[in-house]
Amino acid sequence: MSESVIPVIDYASLNEQSTRLALDEACREWGFFQLVNHEMPAGEIARLLDAIRSFFSLPQLEKAKISRTDQNPWGFFDQELTKNTPDWKEIFDYGPEYGDTHIPVWPEQLPEFRQAIEAFYQNCETLAFELTEVIGAVLGASPGLLSNLFQPEHTSFVRANYYPVCPNPESPADISTPMQGHQGINHHTDSGLLTILLQDAAPGLEVYKAGSWHLVQPLADALVVNVGDIAQVLSNDSYHATLHRVRASSTSERYSVPFFFNPSYSASYQPLRSVVETGQRPLYSAINWGEFRASRAAGDYADIGEEIQISDFRL
Repeated sequence: MSESVIPVIDYASLNEQSTRLALDEACREWGFFQLVNHEMPAGEIARLLDAIRSFFSLPQLEKAKISRTDQNPWGFFDQELTKNTPDWKEIFDYGPEYGDTHIPVWPEQLPEFRQAIEAFYQNCETLAFELTEVIGAVLGASPGLLSNLFQPEHTSFVRANYYPVCPNPESPADISTPMQGHQGINHHTDSGLLTILLQDAAPGLEVYKAGSWHLVQPLADALVVNVGDIAQVLSNDSYHATLHRVRASSTSERYSVPFFFNPSYSASYQPLRSVVETGQRPLYSAINWGEFRASRAAGDYADIGEEIQISDFRL
């Protein structure tokens, strides 16, 4: 495992051709980049991290009162599986109310927690649409084509992650899961279009590239952005939804807050015409997001066998 600085993209120059070329290269080579000068208020970020620490410091019984269920995905949870293997973490998920099942729940004693989470969601939503338009333009898509996947209602959500001190951390050198110890989160790709991640100063995120794991060193005031499975499909494998994981620590706690930018349940996606070269063919059949997401989410609660992957749709 090596320590690496993944590509850095300057939000302030996002409309410049040189920056867009750098973003394109980052998505092709790493699937990850750190975004600086993103204009998300520093005060709001500090309040968010403080609120998250306060929430996860509550007694376990208090957090359990707002536990998520297999019907309602919003709330607290501490038994999630990745690759059918328990993670060493606690989480809180928030997304907008949807139908009769997706109902946000909040700790009554921490009103500032709700305010901070909702503000971060709104900030990330705006930024995600901007990045989506840039990615679409770089891939040659017409304006609004990718954003239309997120209409009329997208299914994005915010997750607050807490990684407690772990008595037996284990970080396999390959992409296997631990045999005896634990990872904070086991290796996976994100299933949506992109993820925007706020992390504290404690390193823990690792990205798999060229057959080895690379520890991502947090940059002050930066957000980490990675492309997910949808971007890989849309780009016809030009972009990579890179495997990543979070290592557990025997000495320190860690907090992070990802925003998963996910389309409408009714959306279907396949390789863009603009990226399929003349004489070639698309590498994927059309994928319906609602069906894909439901199958992937079911594995969070129990071992249901091998997770569905975009590779199941390769032609």
